Amino acid sequence: MPQVIEWKTVGPEDIVWKYPIEEISWGAQLIVHEYEAAVFFRDGKAYDVFGPGRHTITTMNVTLLRSAFGLFYGETPFKATVIFVATKQFAGKWGARAQTTELAPLLVHGSFWFKISDSSLFVNEVVGGKGAYITSEVNEFLKGFINEQTIDELSRYDLATVFTKLDETSTIVKTRIGEALKRFGIDLIDFKFEGIDTTPEFRDRLFWLKTATPTSEVLRMETLKEVGKEMAKAPGAAVGTGMVLIPQMTQPTAVPTMPAVALLVCPNCNNQIPSTSKFCPNCGTAILAKPSAQKNCPNCGKQIPIDAKFCPECGQKLT
Repeated sequence: MPQVIEWKTVGPEDIVWKYPIEEISWGAQLIVHEYEAAVFFRDGKAYDVFGPGRHTITTMNVTLLRSAFGLFYGETPFKATVIFVATKQFAGKWGARAQTTELAPLLVHGSFWFKISDSSLFVNEVVGGKGAYITSEVNEFLKGFINEQTIDELSRYDLATVFTKLDETSTIVKTRIGEALKRFGIDLIDFKFEGIDTTPEFRDRLFWLKTATPTSEVLRMETLKEVGKEMAKAPGAAVGTGMVLIPQMTQPTAVPTMPAVALLVCPNCNNQIPSTSKFCPNCGTAILAKPSAQKNCPNCGKQIPIDAKFCPECGQKLT
């Protein structure tokens, strides 16, 4: 009865499984199911990879093992570890504690989807390289790796960017993680943020920043809050001071305003430029006095200067 090597107990969430017997006989039957790959592994290196189907182990189809270890026809059994790898798509969860450039603490979590695209590389780098011979160990490695990459990337942004441009940030993080996982033979199918939060202190700051309040005003509001806390600790001693201090602090910081500048559109490049310009600062075209006469564009119907060569609304060439 020939030896049968098969992953019989595979479950829907199983990623990897090691055949428990390392002595392999020539003529053994290797059965690999759909969405699986079987990798022969020995001395820290992956060799032959078998796809779905029934394979008879002979010197003809285990050429790398034979040439590497001097295994001659008839020498049986030979020693090797057979690693089964599931190649279908899997889903996982991640979650981490990170911080922004201003050291605002972040609590983030989400989901990711992946599949093993290069079984040989995966076995070399993760199964053998990281000692992750069972599914739970692979999941822990992936979760830790993704958390590390996410923490490192988020540390490059400030609080307002992380919260107000979350879609852009998550895309950048996904791209970075995807490129990194390819080194392990893993394709990142998708990556999503499902929750992000910070402490109440920074949540209040985020509220003011999102309402376009100047940064100096945000800091003044935070200072006022801290003063209020201190005053509350000793009401009898602080009332007199507070009556003078608080009105001064509640006055909004004066923000200098710039005088409005009239603009016009350059007839050549269509950029807005100051109306006092004699030449366009963008393309150098001479700016002539704006003609009062106008006509309708024959394509879009908009009113345009009578001497316009192209419609500034739709780009229609005019005769």
